[in-house]
Amino acid sequence: MTRNVAIFAAALVVLGLAGMYAATSFFAPDDEYAQCRATSVAGGAAAIGGPFTLVSETGDTVTEKEVIDKPTLVYFGYTFCPDVCPIDAARNADAVAILEERGLMVKPVFITVDPKRDTPEVVREFTDYMHPRMLGLTGSEEQISVASKAYRAYSKIHEPDEGDEEFYLVDHSTQSYLMFPEKGFMEFFRREDTAEEMAERIQCFMEIG
Repeated sequence: MTRNVAIFAAALVVLGLAGMYAATSFFAPDDEYAQCRATSVAGGAAAIGGPFTLVSETGDTVTEKEVIDKPTLVYFGYTFCPDVCPIDAARNADAVAILEERGLMVKPVFITVDPKRDTPEVVREFTDYMHPRMLGLTGSEEQISVASKAYRAYSKIHEPDEGDEEFYLVDHSTQSYLMFPEKGFMEFFRREDTAEEMAERIQCFMEIG
């Protein structure tokens, strides 16, 4: 498979995964955040999120409690991604900037699904470019697997191109997750959501508390 064909195929898979969690029509009648939600998840909010231990862009070992210490926007991707991840990460950074202008602080987080190439130093360079407060996380393959499963985040690493062991693509889901400390998962955002739309919905959740 040529590099261009591989990129095109991966893009199709990623775009197809964007709506995998389904359902925008049902909300629990006692949901205090119902007015803010545009999505729902099979199994309920408790089905997303959970314990993890990862390595931060500074090389420190961190847990989910240290990462999600304020309203947090979590995205799973990889820094060598040719198009999708940079666009999504930049969009998330824009949403965070809009909220910051309104006096609302949200923490942007980028978790790699490609720990082989995404060392703490590589992740830090990527996140620093995207937003000064974006936290990059990596770890061992096992640590990444645990975090991904907790968030139902899909990823699949393809075999490298022949003669170029450093070039390979990673298929992955593209949802961004809004997490609150103590309360956990609140909402997810799809690729088609704009920064402005995200900011409006996140603000709604934050104003309820």
